Amino acid sequence: MIYSLSLENALVLVGVLLVAGHVVAWSAEAWVKQNLKAFPRSGNAGNFLYTTAAAWFVWLVSNSDLGEFSSMRNNFLAMSAVGYVTGIVFMREFLAVRALGILALLAGEPLLEAAWMRPEGGKLFLVTLVYAWIVGGLFCVGMPYLLRDAMEWISGTAARWRAACVAGIVYGGVLLAVRATL
Repeated sequence: MIYSLSLENALVLVGVLLVAGHVVAWSAEAWVKQNLKAFPRSGNAGNFLYTTAAAWFVWLVSNSDLGEFSSMRNNFLAMSAVGYVTGIVFMREFLAVRALGILALLAGEPLLEAAWMRPEGGKLFLVTLVYAWIVGGLFCVGMPYLLRDAMEWISGTAARWRAACVAGIVYGGVLLAVRATL
């Protein structure tokens, strides 16, 4: 087991991040919308997120039990370095969105591991959200323009923006309430 995140801590972590993030999005609407519009093509955000994702992946490869592939660990690490450099050089278009998708995929594993084999039904709120993140992460990596279009659509009207903020706050509150019942 690489991660030592408990279900209780995972629920609190994700719940607090959802509530805090959506409260900020609601209270600083103009600033958040401006930054969301610039995010998909942001070179600085792309470099930071892609470097974070690459470092996380290298850490995983270095510390995971690769089973019968353990003898190839150094090859995987070398390929990771080559993939990182070629990604930074040749994947400039929507790098921030692609890197965000990679991070969503990487973040899914410890959260799902925290809920693994737990009998509580409330864990399904977390698991459902994580699987939605995983599917969203796959779309971000493969079709990053969809995130840009979704952000434009959500921020297109004040009603959609408020509805998205309220939905995030409520879902975060549900995760915190589930935690309180464990």
